[in-house]
Amino acid sequence: MTTNTKKVAFVNLKGGVGKTTSAIEPVETPAENITEPSKDGRKCPEWLPPLVAAVCAVILVAAGVVGWNAYSGAKLAEAKEACATAADTVRSNANEYNALLNGDAAYAAAVRAEQVKDSKTVESLGKELKAMAPEYEGCVAEDAQGLDAATVKLNEQADWYETHEKSLSKAVRAVTESKAAKTLETAKTNLTAKLDEASRLLADSDGKVADNATRDALSNAIDAANGLKDGNDPAKIDGARKTVEDAINGVNASVQAKTDADAQAAAAAAQAQAQAQSAYNGGSSYSGGAYRRTEGSTSGSNTYRGTTSGGTGSGPAGGSAPKPNLSGGHGCGNSCPPPSSDGLIHH
Repeated sequence: MTTNTKKVAFVNLKGGVGKTTSAIEPVETPAENITEPSKDGRKCPEWLPPLVAAVCAVILVAAGVVGWNAYSGAKLAEAKEACATAADTVRSNANEYNALLNGDAAYAAAVRAEQVKDSKTVESLGKELKAMAPEYEGCVAEDAQGLDAATVKLNEQADWYETHEKSLSKAVRAVTESKAAKTLETAKTNLTAKLDEASRLLADSDGKVADNATRDALSNAIDAANGLKDGNDPAKIDGARKTVEDAINGVNASVQAKTDADAQAAAAAAQAQAQAQSAYNGGSSYSGGAYRRTEGSTSGSNTYRGTTSGGTGSGPAGGSAPKPNLSGGHGCGNSCPPPSSDGLIHH
């Protein structure tokens, strides 16, 4: 309901016209016919505000949808980028680990316990080589949530490769250093033993070599090796040992050469003496009642035989009378003098 204001005039009962006054009369009008005045004085239809509100609601909903889609798209793009970065890190760390595994670690794995100074380094390397690397999956999810989960897993794998690359590298370095220490120790031990052998040979070979220059070379090699035996370069130490060994071989060869030369000289002297004795070989002997003399240069013999044999005869012993010796004097018997130098017996 609305009120309507009208101006009315009334007549003064005293015979004049009174002032005009305003009187309010209630007037009922239909609500659909009422319009509100606008700020500029114009009136707008009643249906317009609800329409505007509906349009605004639609716009807000559309804006929300667009905004959500934009947010979701940004979130998905961000998840994809994070996952791709994690995947790159995994590949990089895995490549470094595999390069070590197939390179230096493979060479170190071939080292045996007896080749290193500390065998525990070989055991530690063996444990590192048994570690199982994670299986790479990559960014296979299609939504942000799945990609975020993949990123977490990839970061864990990247950490595994980084950690085991460091531990494997440490184990490889330990084996390598232990082997180097063993090599150095062995080189020093071998050189010390060779120097002892060389010193004994140098003292024992004095005057026993065919060429004394070999002993000089051995002495120089000993002096050079003594200057290197306390070093830290196994290659140089082993080289010095080889030089001493060669010098030892040179002296031994010279000693053998002199020994052979002396033996040949002795054999030659013996042969010459034997030839001299065979050039003039003589001797004399007396056996029983016979004397025989022979000479290598003169062929001939002088023989004295004095024999008495018993037999039948008219002698006192019942045998025959002794026969005279036709080659010398007669009747001297055992009193004959020895033969002279001319091979004859002289009375």
